[in-house]
Amino acid sequence: MSGWQALPDDLPPEVRHFVEQLRQLKDRTGLSLVSLGARTAYSKSSWHRYLNATQPPPRQAVAALCRIAGLDTAEAERFGVRWELAVQAWPRPAAATSVRAAEGKEGQEGQEAEKGERYEDDPTLPWWDEPPGERASGTNRLLLSAALLLVLLLLLGVAGAVASG
Repeated sequence: MSGWQALPDDLPPEVRHFVEQLRQLKDRTGLSLVSLGARTAYSKSSWHRYLNATQPPPRQAVAALCRIAGLDTAEAERFGVRWELAVQAWPRPAAATSVRAAEGKEGQEGQEAEKGERYEDDPTLPWWDEPPGERASGTNRLLLSAALLLVLLLLLGVAGAVASG
């Protein structure tokens, strides 16, 4: 694959195969990373990380690339399977693994902490898959902002009606 940066030697075979296939699919589109970023919800730098195996791509990014490349449903499903295998085998950052080991998380408490870290550390999970507790604070803030904006608009409307007589 000319033009591509060499993949790390220590990549698991599933990850290497997936990234090589992803690169071929990207090349098949004839698009630059900038153009690919413009046609998907993912930036040029994100695509650079995905195609150089420094970060696993979200499933939606892979689906978008399959759609742009014109893959039929069966081929896109095969890419989805390759993505699942690659994400399971994708190397985790050493820092997160060593911190977890150093803290010695055990039992139920450790499992809950790992689930929380899974959402924090796993870029392949969509925002709507966040744990309910984390989503609630953001949702409450958004609802409060919307309510305050509505009250402000109503006050401006009333003030405008009074001023115009």
